[in-house]
Amino acid sequence: MERTAIRRRLTWQTATVSDVRRETATARTIVLDVPEWPGHLAGQHLDVRLTAPDGYRASRSYSIASAWTGGDTIELTVEQVPDGEVSSYLVDVLKVGDPLEIRGPVGGWFVWKPEQEGPVQLIGGGSGVVPLRAMLRAHAAADSTTPVRLIYSVRRPASVIYVADLKELAGSDDVDVRLVYTREAPAGEPRVGRIDADVIERLAFRPEDAPTTYVCGPTPFVETVADLLVAAGHDPARVRTERFGPTGG
Repeated sequence: MERTAIRRRLTWQTATVSDVRRETATARTIVLDVPEWPGHLAGQHLDVRLTAPDGYRASRSYSIASAWTGGDTIELTVEQVPDGEVSSYLVDVLKVGDPLEIRGPVGGWFVWKPEQEGPVQLIGGGSGVVPLRAMLRAHAAADSTTPVRLIYSVRRPASVIYVADLKELAGSDDVDVRLVYTREAPAGEPRVGRIDADVIERLAFRPEDAPTTYVCGPTPFVETVADLLVAAGHDPARVRTERFGPTGG
């Protein structure tokens, strides 16, 4: 059975788009029906492959946005990359009923499991919030009482992905969600700027709390935040990172 599951994860298969919803002007969530989906852990990703009529193929990796609670449905949230050949198609062209080639799930390090001990610190930049949202959803689905904090860095209010979802998840006594605006903040928000040592000091768990920390976003963001955490006294072995950079979209 284990070999069969591994072979299925490594084999391209065809999913069907069952729903799409706009998150921001440049981001879209795609709901996929995947026959015999083997299940996934919060934080894993999958590969998407597009094939042009002339046979040209392009593939990209995207984090899974949903928690798995059984069944054959998963969600991806894709942010369009300027001039991105794959992301542009997924965000602007793909429609309900269309097939989509996928392979996965992939990854075993940047994952959260409900049985893990200790508090969880999530720090995301831009669309780096996608796998962190899956972790929050898994936390809610498991009725976990593990304390979780999310620090989400975005350019402006209109850039926030999962606005309603984050408000709902933050309604739990065990979940704290804080937004950090880097370019434009809503009325009444006194601070505009990147995550720095002061933000880590004020909003993150303290090193003595021994949190497992997950940082996801563009490479420069992830490297900066990881350095800030270590400088603040956090154990580097407990800081897990997932980064992305220019790949052609």
